[in-house]
Amino acid sequence: MKTVTFDKVTLGGFWKNRFDINKNATIPTVYDRFSETGRFDAFKFDWKEGQPKQPHIFWDSDIAKWIEAVAYAITKCPDGRLEEIVDGVVDLIEKNRDESGYFNIYFTVCEPENRFTNRMAHELYCAGHLIEAAVAYKNATGKDKFLRLMCDYADYIEKVFFDEDSAKFSTPGHEEIELALVKLYEATGEKRYLEMSRRFVDKRGTSKKDEDSPFYISHAYDQSHKPVREMENATGHSVRAVYLYCAMADLALRLGDKSLLDACKRLFKSIAEKQMYITGGIGSTAYGERFTEDYDLPNDVAYSETCASIGLALFARRMSLLDPDSVYADIAEIAIYNCALAGVSLDGKSFFYVNPLEINLERYRKNKEYYQRKDNLLTQRVEVFDCSCCPPNIARFVASIGDFLYTYDENTVFVHHYFESEAEFEGIKITQKTDYPNSGRVIISACGLGCRRLAVRVPGWCESFSVNGKPFEGETVKGYAFLTAQNGESITLDFAMECRLAAANPAVEADIGRVALCRGPIVYCAERVDNGVPLNNLSVSARLNPSLEFDEKMQAYKIEADGFEDGSFGELYRTYRPDFKPRRIKFIPYFAFANRGESDMLVWIRIRE
Repeated sequence: MKTVTFDKVTLGGFWKNRFDINKNATIPTVYDRFSETGRFDAFKFDWKEGQPKQPHIFWDSDIAKWIEAVAYAITKCPDGRLEEIVDGVVDLIEKNRDESGYFNIYFTVCEPENRFTNRMAHELYCAGHLIEAAVAYKNATGKDKFLRLMCDYADYIEKVFFDEDSAKFSTPGHEEIELALVKLYEATGEKRYLEMSRRFVDKRGTSKKDEDSPFYISHAYDQSHKPVREMENATGHSVRAVYLYCAMADLALRLGDKSLLDACKRLFKSIAEKQMYITGGIGSTAYGERFTEDYDLPNDVAYSETCASIGLALFARRMSLLDPDSVYADIAEIAIYNCALAGVSLDGKSFFYVNPLEINLERYRKNKEYYQRKDNLLTQRVEVFDCSCCPPNIARFVASIGDFLYTYDENTVFVHHYFESEAEFEGIKITQKTDYPNSGRVIISACGLGCRRLAVRVPGWCESFSVNGKPFEGETVKGYAFLTAQNGESITLDFAMECRLAAANPAVEADIGRVALCRGPIVYCAERVDNGVPLNNLSVSARLNPSLEFDEKMQAYKIEADGFEDGSFGELYRTYRPDFKPRRIKFIPYFAFANRGESDMLVWIRIRE
């Protein structure tokens, strides 16, 4: 199975709008903030003890992700100024790297004596993001200097970690290089890099060096508690986890490794069925930014890091390559349109690191030490964080979103997602005309399929669909409807997109007696700025009776629904009696919350019949 990469896809509609905001606002804003905070200047290697803006252990990765975002953006929309900035950074990497090929700002400028001694210090994580950026930039521009520099670095890493085994640890405390090495293999054809990735993955959970290294919380925190093929449940730091799982899926595909594939399936199921918020957020606690226990999904203290949701979507996309089961694209879609997209403001200039599912401003203000966690005010997006992994990550994610649309083999083209778009690859052209995610109608036409069939995903939220106006009665396998398309023929898919109320498993204590309003792939929330009263005073009616209003700024529908407002009383307790009045309740897409100033917000709302 192969992927149709984003460079073969021309976007329109919802995602063209998001791409333009990303290119014209997000990427420049991140550049400005990273310049102000010293991240770009750090590549000059001229910081001295006592000076401000000391380089941090992950600044290399922040800039690398920004470069990767630029590479994806200029692939579709050339920009000489951005290319000039990247070329300047690459020149500084060439100038300041070690003669061995090693490049790391912090461990060259601040702790040169401690190279590859601190497993938790992000050296290989930074190297991985630099490698990803180099591959992306070569693909975008044809310039190979950056890629050659990173090949030298990868060769040095191979020498230290495998030929000499001289590093103080065996595997990185923060996964990333594993998946990056697969990309380096794809870019160069050099099988040694694929083998390096496999060796890093296979070594995890088996190394005495790693076992004896300092750790945070436990070895499960960085997924070093057992060999990867023995893993049953997603554990530890959620971003680390899904980056590891991405690499495992990459290797399973390229090596035909069934044991890795089986582990990936178990781990994905663990997340999707027991540890994921309805928004596609993962990692429910600030303590370690990690998974906790099954069904432990609190709303007001949800960590739900933007990077983790992005990582989950990337893991799901890889699983679609290995096993075309609609569950993977369903989960990717949930993460994409909800938690990941909530990580950036509608204007593209500010960001959330943490994405809670409930905000109560009065509680937050009275209990700041409890609610206010690393770099986050929680109630408003900001333009930069001390740990600023999320802003450039969402930038590279949106810039390459076309990667999610299609996979194919000699028999079938799988349509995993629905974007207004045109795609051309291997003599095939596929066009989608649609207002998705706001409408369930998709008109698909394809030329050059030859003997291939189209397999279109029936979204998990959809209860009925038709093809060319008739209920589909053909072959459906693992959530994909198989269609035979004549050359250039238009096929109209209609996925019934009704407002619906979702309920959580009763084991999720935070959501008992509550529901979440959804429409298509979009999860909705209520904000006090629209509704005027404390949100826990409201209950939505099970009958809904919804009305929709399109919002140009959100590029999505707002919804009003029938509901009730509780009566107020002064006593702390009183005998229960029904005391509520009917009213309409206003909802907006979750991804758009906190764009109109501070406000209470609620995803899971009480329900009355």
